[in-house]
Amino acid sequence: MPLSANNPDRKSWLHVDKNSDFPIQNIPFGVFLTRDDIITIGTRIGDTAIDLGALHQLGYFDDIPLTDDIFLQDSLNDFIADGRKTWRSVRNRIAQIFDAENTTLKNNKQHKEIVLFRLDEIEMQLPVQVGDYTDFYSSIEHATNVGTMFRDPENALMPNWLHIPVGYHGRSSSIIPSGIPIHRPQGQTLPAGSDTPVFGPSKLVDFELEMAFITTDANDLGEPIPIEEAEEYIFGLVLFNDWSARDIQKWEYVPLGPFLAKNFASSISPWIVTLDALEPFRVASPKPKKPQLPYLQYKGKKSYDINLEVAIKPKKAKETVVSNSNFKYMYWNMCQQLAHHTVNGCPVNSGDMMGSGTISGPTPDSYGSMLELTWRGEKPLKMNDGTERKFINDYDTVIMRGYCEKDGTRIGFGEVSTQLLPVYNPKKNK
Repeated sequence: MPLSANNPDRKSWLHVDKNSDFPIQNIPFGVFLTRDDIITIGTRIGDTAIDLGALHQLGYFDDIPLTDDIFLQDSLNDFIADGRKTWRSVRNRIAQIFDAENTTLKNNKQHKEIVLFRLDEIEMQLPVQVGDYTDFYSSIEHATNVGTMFRDPENALMPNWLHIPVGYHGRSSSIIPSGIPIHRPQGQTLPAGSDTPVFGPSKLVDFELEMAFITTDANDLGEPIPIEEAEEYIFGLVLFNDWSARDIQKWEYVPLGPFLAKNFASSISPWIVTLDALEPFRVASPKPKKPQLPYLQYKGKKSYDINLEVAIKPKKAKETVVSNSNFKYMYWNMCQQLAHHTVNGCPVNSGDMMGSGTISGPTPDSYGSMLELTWRGEKPLKMNDGTERKFINDYDTVIMRGYCEKDGTRIGFGEVSTQLLPVYNPKKNK
């Protein structure tokens, strides 16, 4: 089926600003609460949210085989489970409906009042019910930086790193959409020079600049996904801030890896941008530094040129951009990650989320965490208001943005924005 929705010459009858992340060529998918307190699945063009549940009920998808309630749900899981043919058909149809040359809905005032919403009339929700969440560790720059800090430059990468996409299974219950504040976590840490841990608030709360991909129902227990088929099971991508408490992490991660330092919160952007929308922005992945086993070998361009930005906004102050990176730097791509994840027969379900791991580039201004940007706090960053940051302070808001741009077409993700509040206080929080 052709990707007609990607036609770069297509214009919409809805207003779209020149630098909008959401032109008619994007058509992401999300879940939102309407002004009538109804949860629906929707999409977005420019600054207009579109109720796909209402659009379906009004007959605009009649010749596409969809169940009556496919968009009348509080998650995209069932729609994603329908597979790529359905996603592509729906996205192509939305592009037709909102094409500047199509007057069917454009001239129907009654239908427009039912279907269209201003952004200030909706409240974005978590787009999928995340059954399982895996976080990878796939940026060679990030892994090298961290290994250099905590070991030495000669042994920065562990022996397995160039052979497998390293990952761990995380906690899905603490994945939240943009705009939900989080609290500074508490846990055990080991003070410098001591052999006895103490309990208290983390002093080294950090962001991790990541992207995450969402899967569909893919395989049965015991059935690996071949790397050449992996893309068929990836619905799309979101921006992903995988919050970390570095001092808690340092004490607890040996021998089993991240636990409380990572499971207190992960924030995502609310609109899922499909792989179909990202198709024009494919680029080659970095060349392997060592031969990879056959099940991880692939052909073609499997990465995407996605510009990424991180800003920190102190309370009552303007934001400061602290990092500019790109998804294309990832050493292990999504197809390799999914193939490796399932090579032992692990089943993958609709709505599962796979974090890329921290995305760091080759230069200091492209590092994807405060741990690297300040080099363990040894080189504090200066904010626009004159204050300094080694890690994230209470009441700081971390904002991540991402977009692709080529030949005059821009496809973006919007932003994921999260404020860090002080440690949870039962008296204040009731």
